[in-house]
Amino acid sequence: MNKLFLNCAVAALVVCASCNSGSQEKNQQSEENTVTVEHLSGSTPVKMNPENVVVLHFGALDTYDELDLQPYVKGIALSNTPKYLSSFASGDGLVDVGTIKEANIEKVNAVEPDLIIIGGRMAANYDELSKVAPTINLDIDMSNYWTSFKSNQQIIGKLYNKEEQVEKELEDIEKRIAAIKEKADASNKKALIVLTNEGRMSAYGKGSRFGIIHDVFGIQPADSNIEASTHGQSVSNEFIKEVNPDILFVIDRGAAIKRETAGLEQFANPLIQQTNAYKNDKIIFLNPEIWYLSGGGLKSIKLMLDEIEEAIK
Repeated sequence: MNKLFLNCAVAALVVCASCNSGSQEKNQQSEENTVTVEHLSGSTPVKMNPENVVVLHFGALDTYDELDLQPYVKGIALSNTPKYLSSFASGDGLVDVGTIKEANIEKVNAVEPDLIIIGGRMAANYDELSKVAPTINLDIDMSNYWTSFKSNQQIIGKLYNKEEQVEKELEDIEKRIAAIKEKADASNKKALIVLTNEGRMSAYGKGSRFGIIHDVFGIQPADSNIEASTHGQSVSNEFIKEVNPDILFVIDRGAAIKRETAGLEQFANPLIQQTNAYKNDKIIFLNPEIWYLSGGGLKSIKLMLDEIEEAIK
């Protein structure tokens, strides 16, 4: 009787030991297949090669496009999708999960995502989305644009074992930036960045949402005292005439969100016509979908570079 009891006890211990070993091995494998992502909203464990991804940030979406990761994207914000990302807008099987400012939680849930990527417009919903799936905020830190930009691309590259491709992309982009800086320094021309919004205007300088033009591309600001704020510094035609930029970059919010648009004829009133920018045909209307709605991705930064290279010829 005692011998039978002893044999049973030993068998039970062997089974338990086997179960514990299997559990430990499974946990170890799980940890090995997970990477902790540091981002603007916190620190989040994310499994490698996430297959069901909801992307609520156009910049991150264009990085997925550039790295040939489209099949992993299962939910996006279809509203106001930029034309350069039209392949996603017409993609079969993609779920429209809301906008880049407001997600439809039910539809996000329906995708059963293993990763959600958001930007600054969705940052206030980070906690709510994190309850659905691991969520990372890949917005750009405007106070340190280039470092933040590189980090975001490297995060996506690491998740899909595409680090080498990402580093090559970044290297090529840095070469183009260096060439722009060299040309900008040689020209000594100064630029002003203005966002138009159905008759109202805001100026943006260093450290702002469009500050990449000054902070990364190296084009000197026409006014170094513009406050760095989310909505820019409200300005007038008189202000632009007074600053007298050599290059005037214009971003039309109305055009970006399919509302009233402003062309050169409407924009260049008699005061604007007195600036060097107007006289030298250097009022540059930047692509508003890329600059206002998107940005912060591998594809969009190349499109930005195209426009800046053309502007400083």
